[in-house]
Amino acid sequence: MKNWKFWLVIVLVMMIVPDSMAQCAMCRGTVESTVSNGRSVVASELNFGILYLLVVPYLIVASIGYLWYRNSKQEHGRRLEIASRVKRAMS
Repeated sequence: MKNWKFWLVIVLVMMIVPDSMAQCAMCRGTVESTVSNGRSVVASELNFGILYLLVVPYLIVASIGYLWYRNSKQEHGRRLEIASRVKRAMS
């Protein structure tokens, strides 16, 4: 259980650090032209959008993995219970 907390902290730190703001070459060109025109809000919104597109797929996959793990753990307990009933019935 402690392992997921570690990774959560790593992801949050990466989102907070200003150096993690990344842009592709085309986006950078657009931002540079808009900043030179005096509109710097576009740059921050674009960086937020890029980070959003980066994080969301990982969160979806992590959620599906957690739900799968939780359901398989419950299913495993049911299988053991059924197996013990079958063993008692056979003896």
